[in-house]
Amino acid sequence: MKTYTIVGGINGTGKSSLTGVLRTQTTDLGTVIDVDRLTADRGLTPLEGGRAALGRIRDCLDKGVSFTQETTLSGHLTRETAARARELGYFIRLYYIGLDTPEECIARIENRVRHGGHAIPEKDVRRRFAGRWEALARVLPYCDEARFFDNDNGFAEVAEYRNGALSLKGELRPRWITELDGYLSGLEY
Repeated sequence: MKTYTIVGGINGTGKSSLTGVLRTQTTDLGTVIDVDRLTADRGLTPLEGGRAALGRIRDCLDKGVSFTQETTLSGHLTRETAARARELGYFIRLYYIGLDTPEECIARIENRVRHGGHAIPEKDVRRRFAGRWEALARVLPYCDEARFFDNDNGFAEVAEYRNGALSLKGELRPRWITELDGYLSGLEY
């Protein structure tokens, strides 16, 4: 079965780290498209890296192969990709990583930069954090399944979304998953 896997979350939440974990647990990730890695590996500007990632996504869809996209879900590209993938018969799943505050995301990015990784402007992180539920709500209707992970101290699965409903899992209730549950409860799909 061809699968479109979305690894989503605000900058600094651990999308690339979770993708690394997933690579050890599943064999159907297909081509992994990480715009930050493409940009760094090819010495591109962020705009050029975004275009390269978009080209790889289109190529996967045109060829009907499984692929994974790491994304903040901001903008409309992921929703448009999910809509096209749905039309093409893809199974669509989302792994979403959350943290409670933008400060946690910013601190993780600062740590990444100290270790040679790429920076993200603080204003972009704060803007994406403020709009994270709206961005997520645009993509969820296309997902056949979605799993939610807290990354305060390692990836702990805290919820799943199936058939239009969020189901909390386990005992851990980070503030962000409670906020998301309340946000989604107020929406009509």
